Amino acid sequence: MTKSRQFRSKLLHPRYWFTWFGLGVLWLLVQLPYPILIRLGAGAGKLSRHFLKRRERITRRNIELCFPNIKEEKIEAMIAGNFESLGMALAETGIAWFWSDARVRRYFEVHGLENLQHAQSHQRGVMVIGVHFMSLELGGRITGLCQPMMAMYRPHNNQAMEWAQTKGRMRSNKAMIDRRDLRGMVQALKKRRSGLVRTGSGLWPQRQRVCSAVCGETSGDHQRHLCFVSSGKTGNADHRIDS
Repeated sequence: MTKSRQFRSKLLHPRYWFTWFGLGVLWLLVQLPYPILIRLGAGAGKLSRHFLKRRERITRRNIELCFPNIKEEKIEAMIAGNFESLGMALAETGIAWFWSDARVRRYFEVHGLENLQHAQSHQRGVMVIGVHFMSLELGGRITGLCQPMMAMYRPHNNQAMEWAQTKGRMRSNKAMIDRRDLRGMVQALKKRRSGLVRTGSGLWPQRQRVCSAVCGETSGDHQRHLCFVSSGKTGNADHRIDS
């Protein structure tokens, strides 16, 4: 379990200079006003489509498999939207890691937090399931502002990036747990703590009340809406995106 990562001098090794440069550029970028930042992110995502041809092919095939009856122009619109979201996700990662709590709170609303609070009132651990959308990084920060948690994650191979992402993610959360450390997650749940897991399905504990948190973007004002939707029993949880 990772509660904090102290900065070590070896992270200043030349092999990490490009990483620090990229993080510095990201920090500078997210000092811009939010509407400008999101437009820049969407524009960068559109531009990246010309270079990420493999991702475009995968996106197109996934859409064709999921929606076999939609028209080609609709497919093109969905692919374009996907790449815009890709660029916005980079900007939102910087927001999640570098913005103050007060600034983040200006751009989201929370619905259904009472479901999480009701689950906690049973004096049991609560597992919050978050679908791995591109907005997950910012969704994790928002979730922590509502209720500090212990989040499961995959440690980064780059040690400088691992330090930065852990520090950023713990701005509003208690600890990070390696996704392979299931024992650590179970122990946290037994201590009546809340944990955030990013998954699609398959991690439903037999004796824990399950809540799902899904972040979606509204059209128009770019605000974030975080929805906690309670499921009364283990099994399939209800998911929704408020707009």
